[in-house]
Amino acid sequence: MKRNTFLQMLMGTTALVTVSMNGLGKGLTKFRVKAGFKVDTGKDRFKKTITLMEGDTFFTKVSTKDTDGDIYVYESTRSKEGGPAHHYYFSQDEWWYILQGEFLIKTGETTYHAKAGDSVFGPRMVPHSFAKIGEGDGRLLQFFQPAGKMEEFFTKVSLGAAKGMTEAEQDKFREAHGFKRVGPAIQNFKKI
Repeated sequence: MKRNTFLQMLMGTTALVTVSMNGLGKGLTKFRVKAGFKVDTGKDRFKKTITLMEGDTFFTKVSTKDTDGDIYVYESTRSKEGGPAHHYYFSQDEWWYILQGEFLIKTGETTYHAKAGDSVFGPRMVPHSFAKIGEGDGRLLQFFQPAGKMEEFFTKVSLGAAKGMTEAEQDKFREAHGFKRVGPAIQNFKKI
């Protein structure tokens, strides 16, 4: 093969690979918001709150749709004592920031008594749960990274998807959304 023919062939292949890689990159890009936004106090990003069986009301502040699934942030208001069953996420870290009231937050074997201004971090694959304690409303700012399917899960529950499910069906539903129940909710609301 002549040198000029080889170089022309090589340059053509390089151009083809470059065009293919650029096209591949564009195909993998998902939606991310292109501008900042504000969500007012006590409001939801989409003006539609999420209400769960455990008595929580969620106000989405940053949606998975805004961040290409990188993060999910919501404010949770809880009136009654208690919280969800002990569980862990397969690939999400969770962070709680207490805005109002008091909570017991258990991560692994450690239970923290957290009040307004405190925060607790729960790493992925580490079982955790929380319970609002005391009278009055409790408010948390909660953060998932990456977002996973948590917003989708909460929305489906709010729309009634889990009503009438057996415990085994609820467990499959949870696992399909990236987490597993491993124990009961915190039962003893005594302050630590």
